Amino acid sequence: MGTERGRGGRWRVPRTTVLLGCAGLLLTGCASMPDSGDVEAVEASPRGDSQVRVYGMAPRKGAQPNEIVEGFLEAMTGDDPQFATARKYLTKKASKAWDPTQVTVLDDGPVPQDQRANDREGGAYTYALTGKKVAEVNEQRAYRPVNSSYHETLHLTRQDGPDGKEWRIDGLPQGLVLGESDFERIYRSVNKYYFASGTSSERTGAAHPWMVADPVYVRKRMDPQTQMDQVTQTVEALLSGPTNWLKPVVGSSFPSGTALKLDEGAKSLAFDDRNALKVPLNDKASNVGQKRCREMAAQLLFTLRDLTSYRIGQVELQRSDGSTLCVLGGDQAEDFAPERASGSPDYQYFLDTKQRLVRMVGSTENTGDDEEAEPVPGPLGSGERRLSAVAVARSERHAAGVSQDARALYVASIVSDGEPEEPAVTSSGKGEKDRLSAPSWDGGDLWVADRDPRGPRLLRLAGGADEAKEVTVVDGLDGARIEALKVSADGVRIALLVTEDGRTTLKLGRIERRGPEDEAEVSVTDLRPIAPQMEEVTAVSWAGRSRLVVVGRESGGVQQLRYLQTDGSTSDAQSVPGANQVTTVASADDDRLPLLAHSLEDGIVRLPPGANWKTVASKGSSPVYPG
Repeated sequence: MGTERGRGGRWRVPRTTVLLGCAGLLLTGCASMPDSGDVEAVEASPRGDSQVRVYGMAPRKGAQPNEIVEGFLEAMTGDDPQFATARKYLTKKASKAWDPTQVTVLDDGPVPQDQRANDREGGAYTYALTGKKVAEVNEQRAYRPVNSSYHETLHLTRQDGPDGKEWRIDGLPQGLVLGESDFERIYRSVNKYYFASGTSSERTGAAHPWMVADPVYVRKRMDPQTQMDQVTQTVEALLSGPTNWLKPVVGSSFPSGTALKLDEGAKSLAFDDRNALKVPLNDKASNVGQKRCREMAAQLLFTLRDLTSYRIGQVELQRSDGSTLCVLGGDQAEDFAPERASGSPDYQYFLDTKQRLVRMVGSTENTGDDEEAEPVPGPLGSGERRLSAVAVARSERHAAGVSQDARALYVASIVSDGEPEEPAVTSSGKGEKDRLSAPSWDGGDLWVADRDPRGPRLLRLAGGADEAKEVTVVDGLDGARIEALKVSADGVRIALLVTEDGRTTLKLGRIERRGPEDEAEVSVTDLRPIAPQMEEVTAVSWAGRSRLVVVGRESGGVQQLRYLQTDGSTSDAQSVPGANQVTTVASADDDRLPLLAHSLEDGIVRLPPGANWKTVASKGSSPVYPG
């Protein structure tokens, strides 16, 4: 088969798409309609693998170097077991050394450029692969955003074949090199779940440690390397443990070395007709107690819920001999739910024109624009403290407010009246922008940044009541100043807006705690960029277990609202309609609740799911959900 002209003037070798299922079985009666029998309700089950397959074309006899290069690039996007077709473009030695586990993602795919070497006999070619690198996926399936140029080479040589000498690739970069569109077609993001370490139940008020989402990417269809479907890939990824970035602050209840023990020849796990899944484990897990086993099952169940979007009936863990280790039903798993300690908030909050903290009903069933805001009880709602920024504890019993001049932070009850207290934190910065940031609560503690350039500090108040203690930022800040912060409910991740050389960017840090709870040494480590493609980030809010909503703009672009995963990948959530001149955005962990934002043109606005932005207060500022 010949080649065809593709995007950017490149020659592309066609690939074959195979559709499996009824479309290919019409003559065998697959599409026939039964004319008798009872009507039965069928539960939608996650049946593992998509029915679409893409296969590359093997190199034709006498293929020229450009065809070999293009054919190999196309074959990397296919589903052939063990990437068999792609390997046909390589020499035996290169095929043996090539490991397609890692993935490099380019915005518009790799562009090959002929750089033929000076070879008198024409026995070698070199092609440069160039493009704009946007991400890397490592052997742990972890995604890392990148904003840099890409330049690698493919080296071709002529080797003896059954039909004479043929061009083959003998030098190439490791891993797959995919365009962003192919990557999104082939892979999908899924959250694995682990338990937060160093966050006690006393601090958060939860019955169990927080469960923390750890996003990774799995193939939507069968993995060519392992022949596993996406369900089994995800379970295997969970059992392998947390990704390196999250590992210091979370733990797994699965004993080290726990792995799947599938029957000989079996490659996939399967849900039964009740949406229940049996998971056979090796002998590393055979002797765990019931409490620990239930925790293991909870990790699996929440991971699979994120993957399938179906209601999982139950998870049954099995010993290496096939006997039942424990069973956890979907309803029982709610005790472990990641958002159980914060729940769905009762109210939405903002500052009115008198700089008072006011609230509106935050029900998922009442998201119209007909509610009237009322001041909260206590000094933050009475007007005795005029505020510029605010944060409400997840219990909705206390709030923290920054004074109008940003010099002082106050913490007070919002369920009962009381006398104004002395400030919990003060700043000596010369101007408002050099003083205190807006505060943020995790599952129990209060955080705020002092932006005084003469002595910048990141501060934490344990329980929102203890003396403020400075948090050390170990690495990744590189002289930049913290402008704003949002801490995750689980208390192990912090989103920071940092400014350097006049540019404000978004970074995510890991919160590590060492020592006893009442004397814990807390630090923020390993800051990593989350939106390197954005020239400027204006505001950020947590929007669920591993998702952020971000306000910013790309270079030369206009302001936009966007969902991002905590690994920096673009969420598959629906795009966010733009609002005018947004300065602040707020989201709840419950995605049924509307986004809140402050617009310089429209005031306090709200975006119910599936609707457009609506103004709820023509004047006001600092809209927040608890957190």
